[in-house]
Order: sequence, then structure tokens, then C-alpha cells
Amino acid sequence: MAATNRLASIVAKINQLPEFARPKALSVFFGKAVPFTGTTGIRIETLDQERCVISLKNKRRVQNHIKGVHAVASLLLAESATGFLVGLNVPDDKVPVIKTAHAEYTRRAKGDMKVEAYLTAEQRERMLTEDKGETSVPVTLHDSEGQEPIEIEMIWAWTPKRR
Repeated sequence: MAATNRLASIVAKINQLPEFARPKALSVFFGKAVPFTGTTGIRIETLDQERCVISLKNKRRVQNHIKGVHAVASLLLAESATGFLVGLNVPDDKVPVIKTAHAEYTRRAKGDMKVEAYLTAEQRERMLTEDKGETSVPVTLHDSEGQEPIEIEMIWAWTPKRR
């Protein structure tokens, strides 16, 4: 992974660890960097500049009134996965911000949740070269039955850091 910023450099070093140790190290690092993500128990399975996979166990602390993963916890998964990707690709002189989060709940989720987010080479290039911009980051969320109970769209923007 070619580092584009300080965050990407840290993740690149973590990704050099043995495969079994990476999810724990990534999860602990981001749990400290973004404290709210650490409170929910999300687990970063895979993270590089092109793809992020995050999972969440259906435990009591993240459940809703019908014993499923709470809607907001599901959105946290999608926002975290897309945000980590954008954060890895936006240079240090720019700041990433979530612009739009849209969720369409299509069916009841069952059990644990897993989210996958991706960036294309074109999206990554735009983040590197355009002073400011926005992009829709593709993301899918699946439950333990392999179904996609929520259709999610996350639009991220980046702007120059104010000095």
C-alpha cells in the first residue's frame, strides 16, 4: 500500500503484522483515534486504500428493542468503513467530511452484521488531485444470513484544511 498521508502510513505498518494480528491492531488503533467506534465493539477485518471490511456482533449493547443490531449501529458500520477509506486516501492538507448518509431499510436484519466499502482508482485519484470534491463511496451491509437488509449510500466530501 502506497501511503498518501500519516493515517495511511500507520495502517500500512499495521498491515505488515501477521494476518491473524491485523484485525485486532486495526480495531484498537481506530478505537483510540475515533473513540465512538471503540465503544460499539466494531472489528476492522480488512483495511487498505481500496477496500474496508468491518463486522459487528449482535450483542446486547448494540441491540434494538427486537434484539437485532440497532439501526444507528448499522449506519455506524457504513460510516466507519467509508470514512476510514476516505481518510486513508485524502492527503494531510485536506479534511474528509461526511456529506450525506442515506439508508433504506428493506428487511429485518438477522444476527451479526458485516459491511464492505470500496473506492475505485478514479475516486482515489480525485482525492489526491482535486483541492475539494465529493464522491459516493460504494458500501454493502450484510447480516448473518447473507442478506442485505439495508441499502446504504454514503457521500463523502473533502476540503482544504483551514489554517
